[in-house]
Amino acid sequence: MEVQVGWPKLFKMGAQLVGHKVQQYRLSTGHTVTLDTKFGQVRGLQRKTVYDEEPYFSFEGIPYAKPPVGELRFRAPQPPEPWQGVLNCTTWRSKPMQRNMLLGIVEGSEDCLHLNVYVKTLKSEKPLPVIVWIYGGGFQKGEASRDVYSPDYFMKKQVVFVSINYRLAALGFLSLKDPNLNVPGNAGLKDQVMALRWISQNIAHFNGDPNNITLMGESAGSASVHVMMTTEQTRGLFHKAILQSGCALSEWVESPDHNWAFRLAKNLGYKGGERDADVLGFLSKASARQIAAIDQDVITQDEIRSFLLFAFGPVVEPYETEHCVVPRRHKDLLSEAWGNDIPVIMGGNSFEGLFSYQLVRSDPWCLKNFHNILPREVKQVSLEEQDLLVQRLKKLYFNNEMQESMETFEALNIFSHRQIWHDMHRLVLARQTYAPDTPTYLYRFDFDSPHFNQFRGLVCGNRIRGVAHADELSYLFYNIIATKLEKSSKEYKTIERMVGMWTSFACSGNPNCPELGSAKWEQVRLLEHDVERCFNISYELEMRELPEAKSLAVWDSFYSSGALF
Repeated sequence: MEVQVGWPKLFKMGAQLVGHKVQQYRLSTGHTVTLDTKFGQVRGLQRKTVYDEEPYFSFEGIPYAKPPVGELRFRAPQPPEPWQGVLNCTTWRSKPMQRNMLLGIVEGSEDCLHLNVYVKTLKSEKPLPVIVWIYGGGFQKGEASRDVYSPDYFMKKQVVFVSINYRLAALGFLSLKDPNLNVPGNAGLKDQVMALRWISQNIAHFNGDPNNITLMGESAGSASVHVMMTTEQTRGLFHKAILQSGCALSEWVESPDHNWAFRLAKNLGYKGGERDADVLGFLSKASARQIAAIDQDVITQDEIRSFLLFAFGPVVEPYETEHCVVPRRHKDLLSEAWGNDIPVIMGGNSFEGLFSYQLVRSDPWCLKNFHNILPREVKQVSLEEQDLLVQRLKKLYFNNEMQESMETFEALNIFSHRQIWHDMHRLVLARQTYAPDTPTYLYRFDFDSPHFNQFRGLVCGNRIRGVAHADELSYLFYNIIATKLEKSSKEYKTIERMVGMWTSFACSGNPNCPELGSAKWEQVRLLEHDVERCFNISYELEMRELPEAKSLAVWDSFYSSGALF
């Protein structure tokens, strides 16, 4: 999701970023190591963690596919070409081409299909469990770099940590219906498949266990993990999954057909008709920088008000190819998904809707138009039936069916449920139906630090409280705006707990670990007329009834029988 930040704060952040980047580079030791891969040798660098300066090995910018340029633009990735000699992988390569979330400038490269491997030790009695990270960013932004996702906290544990780049926005998700063109869409998701194949084939060279891989993501990255659990392309390539604040049931994961490619071409100056071959011919000649500069501008304000947040994202592919990842709607794939057989951690944050703070403040229209809050799938009914659903919403949130408008934070609370929590809840119900004997661990992250919940700080400023979308990432990854904490602080304790649970799950499929003390995280058990119980992660840890459960039951009632999942 696009984040807007005031200029004074932006310049202050810029100064912070530069300072922290210098600090991170000082933590390298200069000791290099060379390893084999299926495609050639790679040279990595020994680095040290920000806390305690513990050593680990870093291999960054390893190509897992051919550069997706020229004829490969918009198309499925191809395996990398083998290289001669030793490839220098002592620092990361370019991020995917995109428009900067804060500055609005275009940056990155089309040649972006690289991954990073970080490992605590290259020799151990048994190979180490592997965690693979897929970044979020609404399929429009993101990068696998130490600037944003440094592995320092995970490198205190005996694990291998892998982060992958994948293509974004139009360059990653442009879709055309003509099968002769071989651009059905979802190239960014197919990048993830290719990366997982590379990891399965090569991670043993880095002391990783190819038979114990956990796939983990947040927001669009979490939705991607869920897609990877449903596509046959990845069967057997990973063995556990962690889904943070997103799943494939969310409507923002299925981009509706609004002739986006034609609209993009027109915005770039195209004068021709709507024939797919002509549109592709034009877009193939445009520079990647030109495409990235405007691919988010093809969407209208009315579409955004209807919660259509971006134009180019995952689609149900209009025809099947050998690379197809989404042959049918995600909901229709759940019952037969191979991922029903693997353990899952899933959950979200207690005030997810804060990510829309800037959007609501800049467009008060959102506060008065309740009908637009209804999910698109639910709105396929008459206006009279929609009115009844809106009355249920008003009664639920205001106990007043005549309520005419909302306050900002009332709207953001509703958006929490509409955009994140209800879809996660639907996935819990699906798992209990289609995978009742497979472990599912539900969490609710509710640690509200006044200074360390970084995403809330970026979006809302320092005066707003609440645990926003992406705030849990502050406790999983060191980054260039993080401060170094006192080890006696509640924030540092939360880092230890989060990393402890996530790595324990990666090792054994069970998140319970010594860092939890006497607290115990139980699997989801849904009995008839029961509601989810979640592991609530605040400074205190406890199993409790999901606080959002009663609200989510009302959202359930909007769907016809059999349409919920």
